[in-house]
Amino acid sequence: MLDKTGIAKRIAKEVKDGYYVNLGIGIPTLVANYVRHDIQVEFQSENGVLGMGPFPYEGEEDADIINAGKQTITTLPGASFFDSSMSFSMIRGQHVDLTILGAMEVAENGDIANWKIPGKMVKGMGGAMDLVASAENIIVAMMHTNKAGVSKLLKACTLPLTGVGCVKKIVTNLAVIEVTDKGFKLLERAPGVSVEEIQNATEGHLIVEGEIPEMQL
Repeated sequence: MLDKTGIAKRIAKEVKDGYYVNLGIGIPTLVANYVRHDIQVEFQSENGVLGMGPFPYEGEEDADIINAGKQTITTLPGASFFDSSMSFSMIRGQHVDLTILGAMEVAENGDIANWKIPGKMVKGMGGAMDLVASAENIIVAMMHTNKAGVSKLLKACTLPLTGVGCVKKIVTNLAVIEVTDKGFKLLERAPGVSVEEIQNATEGHLIVEGEIPEMQL
């Protein structure tokens, strides 16, 4: 079973040379720390940064340089800063190759709910709706179940939707799953996790074909 760092390491393998990548709040922000050093990747944040680097070491933070989650970040040589209208022009213009988001629920048809729990105070949807409506390649980083052990990979989302039919792949603490027109397809299992455990933790339809390999980090 993976922890949050393990999920980020596995997703980092999906980042290709030359990609422009947007990282959502939570686990996705860790991905920048684990991208291969021999490829060139530009990380974009919707608050107006292009060229984000890894998180700063303790004591080296600059409170004026933050990501969309208000975490302090570093920037790489050649990084640029701009206003939110320019940032969302990049997103809505489909200039971002990969979007990595957290989620509270994902449905077997690729619907995602990640912005609101009814009855709880939220500041707003933020950039999530624009990201899922504009990106062609969306990977979700999430825990497979909630704290009560209830599946978060569902037949249909129960929370207010952020986007419809947009998620392509999910990496959880248990598995790597592709979203297909026939449901969730199991691609890889986390080290030490059995296919049966993944099936039991998945409410939505899970397709299992052949021997499922353990993921490599």
